[in-house]
Amino acid sequence: MNWSREPGGRRSYHHGNLREALIKAALELIGEKGPAGFTFAEAARAAGVSAAAPYRHFRDRDALMADVAARGFERFAEALRKAWNDGRPEPIAAFDAVGRAYLAFARSEPALYAAMFESQVPPDATPELTQAADAAFAVLRDGAAAVCARLPREKRPPALMVALHVWSLAHGIASLFGRGDAARRKLPMAPEELLEAGVLVYLQGLGIGGDG
Repeated sequence: MNWSREPGGRRSYHHGNLREALIKAALELIGEKGPAGFTFAEAARAAGVSAAAPYRHFRDRDALMADVAARGFERFAEALRKAWNDGRPEPIAAFDAVGRAYLAFARSEPALYAAMFESQVPPDATPELTQAADAAFAVLRDGAAAVCARLPREKRPPALMVALHVWSLAHGIASLFGRGDAARRKLPMAPEELLEAGVLVYLQGLGIGGDG
């Protein structure tokens, strides 16, 4: 891929992977204007191509945003899997690491995070997006199942319910207090501490806790 700067700072795209150029341009525009703040034509212009060029790869703006969101979920899933580390050193500590990774991703990749959760693109817009999002959630569900397995079988809550509850808590804290953009709100503690305390109270309410 070859980029150059024209007079006035405008970027000009000469050759290479047009799809990747458009995704990069979309992420930059999301960072500047939010996921709903630009048009398909603006994305083309930011990539230095004609307004017609994006149609070689994307049906419309929503298709471009779905691709950006899918890329985000792929990276998100990778980060969560790495944090989970197959439940090591033990499930509750690993589950806490997953929560921290969730917040870290929102803080370090605000444009991707916005594309994933705030672009108003349906989660099933493309098979690739659905698969990537499901893979990310699967890490939370696997973690919840391992944590719930600490209880006797007859007392275990559904792992899906626990995963959804913890996801809601992590997502709320990330969106309000853990973002890496101007929408981040002040908090008299680290977002990670807030999440850890919230999950601890939740798990203790289920009868899960202790030193592991």
